[in-house]
Amino acid sequence: MSAQTQSSASFGVVGLGVMGSMLALNLAEKTGESIAGFELDPAKAKGAEAKATKEGLGSAFKAYTDLKEFVNALTTPRRIVLLVPAGKPVDSALAALGPLLDKGDCVVDGGNEWYENTERRAAQLSALGLHYVGCGVSGGAEGARHGPSLMAGGPREAFDLLEPTLKKIAAQVDGPCLGYFGSGGAGNYVKMVHNGIEYGDMQLIGEAFLLLKNTQNGKGLSRTTKDCARIFDKYNRGKLKSFLVEITAGLLKKRDDRTDSMLVDQVLDSCGSKGTGKWTVQEFADKGVACGTVAAALEARYLSALVAQRRRFASIATVGVHEDLCPRIPENVLEDALLCAKICSYAQGMSLIRTTSLAKGWSAEPDSVLRCWQGGCIIRADLLKDFRKAYADDPSLENLLMHPSIVQILNKDRIHAWRAVVGVAVQRGLPVPALSASLAYYDSLRRPYLENASLIQAQRDCFGGHTYRRRDDPDGTHTTQWLA
Repeated sequence: MSAQTQSSASFGVVGLGVMGSMLALNLAEKTGESIAGFELDPAKAKGAEAKATKEGLGSAFKAYTDLKEFVNALTTPRRIVLLVPAGKPVDSALAALGPLLDKGDCVVDGGNEWYENTERRAAQLSALGLHYVGCGVSGGAEGARHGPSLMAGGPREAFDLLEPTLKKIAAQVDGPCLGYFGSGGAGNYVKMVHNGIEYGDMQLIGEAFLLLKNTQNGKGLSRTTKDCARIFDKYNRGKLKSFLVEITAGLLKKRDDRTDSMLVDQVLDSCGSKGTGKWTVQEFADKGVACGTVAAALEARYLSALVAQRRRFASIATVGVHEDLCPRIPENVLEDALLCAKICSYAQGMSLIRTTSLAKGWSAEPDSVLRCWQGGCIIRADLLKDFRKAYADDPSLENLLMHPSIVQILNKDRIHAWRAVVGVAVQRGLPVPALSASLAYYDSLRRPYLENASLIQAQRDCFGGHTYRRRDDPDGTHTTQWLA
């Protein structure tokens, strides 16, 4: 590794794994300045330098395995981004870096971190005169290399120090896909909600694939995985155009080298998760915001992981459907259902961001969030243009579904298709938790009265004396001896 200690690098990257090395190359290319990297593993450090050399960026990037040399290589005020696993590794990195930094230096956590951890660390570093910024980075390795979506939160003066560089490396769609959303952990929070929406969107697409493979088309013909790839290609040319639909169409075309079948059909049906989905659902619950689609998606991953248990239960469970009847779901009908449910996933996420931003005094305005998500990130989609127009027309919109332009998208024909698809799935015994939870979310919001809620509150008052309010006296509090 380089032994250079002259202060010449404008930006530092700690952690040169896949994401860190890709972001370092992005910085070197887009800024035209010298970039320094630090990595405990000498092999990874050498690998990062080799990548830089291969891409003609060798003179702009140096990797260090000595932390003091790395810090000394940076111009002041130092700007350092951490791309290490969330939790204790971040605390360890900060403990090692802290004594080597000077007042006014800025450290950025670019990982998927719980926002309250970011706020705790920011307070600790602030006492030392150091800036700490939580910045969500979305787009995977490809995004990190060529232009991610960047969601930042922390001291405004620290963001101002970072902004000129972040603008250069961010994805570009009508300007940089970069947002500053307020103090503390605002950036991590927006990224967490992004990941929750991502969970919902992926589950909805997965359910669409399940339905395509287990029902017939409008002509009564079954569909192959290759047919499904063609259908998702078609979806990606319409209102559903998005990164996730695009890659779905692509991966469904990949053949398996071992069997010559489609590779996705050989992938074990067990989904992993790294925690951000769970954090999001917990936060929805803590803030009292409904999240049917996101919660259903998380639960579906947990159920998928029970592979052995599902195999055993399948051999003894009562199905209760006519196996000889294979219902039809035309692809355009499924397209409408998927569109409606997808909008609900975004609506839930935007409601949570709005609720928390107002409560904490953040600046996570809907338009700035959606603009940040238009490029580079996993949930980028053409629909975001419609959402931005809705919020531009009414920035105080309580729920995305309530804007007239979105109501127009969710028209009678599409809602009818949505209900038909969920109905067929139920009749056929096909699990579509996110599609059905999205429909329940929509139906709950659109009903002026929920008789079930009246009964539940009466039950609570009956056994626990929790009181209730009357429709004809909503400001008063009442209790009744219900069984007297």
